[in-house]
Amino acid sequence: MALLHHATMGQRVWYYIFRLICTAIFLFLILPILVILPLSFNASDFFTFTQEMLALDPAGYSLKHYQDFFTNSDWQHALANSARIAPMATLMATTFGTLAAIGLSQSYMPARSAVMAILISPMIVPLIISAAGMYFFYSRIGMQGTYWGVVLAHAALGTPFVIITVTATLVGFDKSLVRAAANLGADPVRTFFKVQMPLILPGVISGALFAFITSFDEVVVVLFVGSASQKTLPWQMFTGLREQISPTILAVATVLVAISIALLTTLELLRRRSERLRGMSPG
Repeated sequence: MALLHHATMGQRVWYYIFRLICTAIFLFLILPILVILPLSFNASDFFTFTQEMLALDPAGYSLKHYQDFFTNSDWQHALANSARIAPMATLMATTFGTLAAIGLSQSYMPARSAVMAILISPMIVPLIISAAGMYFFYSRIGMQGTYWGVVLAHAALGTPFVIITVTATLVGFDKSLVRAAANLGADPVRTFFKVQMPLILPGVISGALFAFITSFDEVVVVLFVGSASQKTLPWQMFTGLREQISPTILAVATVLVAISIALLTTLELLRRRSERLRGMSPG
């Protein structure tokens, strides 16, 4: 705010307009979430606020939708599938993405720009096109409707996030440390795990969290390459909206919002730690 004392009238006006625009965008994005949270405690089977809820009457609130989520076999089966698919897809995406980012960071890597463009293309190509392509490819090799088919598909979607985050971390990595380890007799594998990995770990974990969120929330690809036995939580939510309008969706959405907030908080803490390790912010 002290800078405003030295700003011109036009700069001050733009400063407040810019803050107003940012606030409006923030409210536009956050208000739907703020509406869902109280609705998940609705005692009635409706997607609207009842008179009792508006009057803050305890009778208008209930945990029955959460109870249905944790006791209904369909929801629990979908949650179990997501819990089986997302971690494995995250592990594969993190491994492939980290190795790809390290390879692309080498100065002798030929056609780095072209390779990078290909590897991050799942983020750019419309998801429906990727899903259709995976469906026809998996149908030819017999992986359509299988567990590993869904895992590989989700890993392909999550790998670009790992590549980008790890590549950004490697920008500030001091390569002289690798040369020093080699001069002391360490082989490349030992150098990676003892020197390089600890310093880029915040970026690797950040990419892994992004890959996990991508897999856990993905619904389009799993509709194409999955089967009824691989019905994930987002798929079950999609079915609930399309076929039976189940209010339990509100409770599930609230749980997913809580998980997303926890993961984003972790990402922010990792970002700050990464900056401290790279000397970009005070400890």
